[in-house]
Amino acid sequence: MKGKGFFKELYKNRALYSMFLPAAAVLILFNYLPMFGMVTAFKDFNFADGIFGSPWISPLTKNFEYLFSSGSATRATWNTIMLNLLFIVFGLVFELGFALMFNELRMKKFKSAVQFGIFLPYFISWIVVGLFSYNLFNYEHGSLNTLLKVFGMEAMNWYENPKMWIVILVVFRVWKMTGYGMIMYIAALGGIDTTYYEAAKIDGASRWQQIKSISLPLLAPTAITLLLLNCGKIMNADFGMFYSMIGNNAQLYSTTDVLDTFIYRNLRLNGDVGMSSAAGLYQSVLSTAILLFMNRLARKHNPDGALF
Repeated sequence: MKGKGFFKELYKNRALYSMFLPAAAVLILFNYLPMFGMVTAFKDFNFADGIFGSPWISPLTKNFEYLFSSGSATRATWNTIMLNLLFIVFGLVFELGFALMFNELRMKKFKSAVQFGIFLPYFISWIVVGLFSYNLFNYEHGSLNTLLKVFGMEAMNWYENPKMWIVILVVFRVWKMTGYGMIMYIAALGGIDTTYYEAAKIDGASRWQQIKSISLPLLAPTAITLLLLNCGKIMNADFGMFYSMIGNNAQLYSTTDVLDTFIYRNLRLNGDVGMSSAAGLYQSVLSTAILLFMNRLARKHNPDGALF
């Protein structure tokens, strides 16, 4: 009976379920099918024998031992976690702040202009952003160095200052992703019962008091859920951003070399599929462990905000 009910529901809402098919196909093709390739982390891979025909290595941890022998993987792991934490924290602050500000705007034309200005950077590709940053920070002809010279200051070699790029990457990331990230908060604000605000107005509460006592507490479950989802991707850096803005500049690797660029560089330069697969598997296992830990922490303090 349950089976018949399921197929009846499926047929009844076939138009809605058909919209899910493209997303499901992408998920299967690019997320689930590639999981079979994780066995190459334990093999001496060669293209002639393929994934399943290549011989197993001995010991099975050899690729992982080689991965961590140079110390580059450890550095890339730390950089990935540190930068993603900064992206998450500053992203949360700006997304939530702009959503609250946007919700307070009353003039429709001005509201539309603000919305356009905040959302526009999200649709600019990282390649264009990378070219823009190069024109901004170039030592000889960069806009910033030109401005410094106008004020009688010495030009800075931005591409030889690794610590400065932590700030630069955070600024560009927040600038580009805030518009997209605030959508969920705007939707959550739209779902808050207006009677709460009406009652607060009757009691003489100011707009700030309404935000502090009504908006922020009711946005907490949404913020926690989004935080958990972001923590699940904390070991996955935005390859497009890092490669477009940093490229192969080894002078910046101490603070900007992340796991994704490390894996790509080893695969492209060394052709070591086994070690690259080992790094990818290590990245996935750490992401899963962090997500489970954060979800358990959220479930303990706020069950409504936990994913499962």
